[in-house]
Amino acid sequence: MKKMLFIVNPAAGQRKILRQLAEVIGLFNQAGFEVTVYMTAQPGDGKRLAREHCDRFELVVCAGGDGTLNEVISGLLEAGADVPVGYLPCGSTNDFAATMKLPTGILQAARVIVEGEPQAQDVGAFGDRYFTYVASFGAFTRTSYTTPQSVKNLLGHLAYWLEGIQELAQLRPVHVRLELEDEVVEDEFLFGAISNSRVVGGVLTLNHRQVDLRDGQFELLLVRMPRDRNELRECILALRDQNYDCGSITFRSVSCLTAYPEPGLSWSLDGERCDWKESIEIRNLHRAVRIIRQKEEL
Repeated sequence: MKKMLFIVNPAAGQRKILRQLAEVIGLFNQAGFEVTVYMTAQPGDGKRLAREHCDRFELVVCAGGDGTLNEVISGLLEAGADVPVGYLPCGSTNDFAATMKLPTGILQAARVIVEGEPQAQDVGAFGDRYFTYVASFGAFTRTSYTTPQSVKNLLGHLAYWLEGIQELAQLRPVHVRLELEDEVVEDEFLFGAISNSRVVGGVLTLNHRQVDLRDGQFELLLVRMPRDRNELRECILALRDQNYDCGSITFRSVSCLTAYPEPGLSWSLDGERCDWKESIEIRNLHRAVRIIRQKEEL
């Protein structure tokens, strides 16, 4: 039998994986896998388990949200392991799963793992850390890591909106200098994202024709502080219509960049807080991980 390492975050989402765990393991067994299950108990467990145990398995599967997937992939990259990854999306937003067109149902996603095929995907390097689909800063970024897990479980996407609304009165731009391959961008920004995803925050959707998960390029989206209400309205319409020809927005593809943020700026890596006080080199690791997808999506 093929050996599978199954890393489960029991606290993710509404703990729905626990209600179907036996069925999922049974499905994997029937497909010819000998399954070893580890439950995470605290942040960092997913990365540690993947790093320490991946060399004994032919497949690593994780059940949890985007943060759990980030940990597992980070552990594999730190170990230098080329092991396929299966993903059961059980979080509150599951942005990466939406981009990958993975089913939201647990059993349906499990079937993709046993019936699908691995596809090499790009991953981001953020200094000595990694991100699967987005590194962001500014407005609403803080919400993703300050909203309590219990609130996320209860309200789902609504939790992000409710917590975000509380931030509106406190919105302020942040000063960031970005050195790209062929230009320097420096301004006061409301929001910035370096992403490899079509969905960010469960709310912002990028034009799918402009996003390729395996082309060695990130999509850089920067939103400057609008000078007046007309600019703010123009910016909102541009983001809604996915037409980024707007004076307040910079949108382009990059493979690497260096960011020089203002002191005290916190970043979000796949929805998890990351404090970085100095300059950060952000690089695209071209097709660095293999993730199992439905065959028709390859």
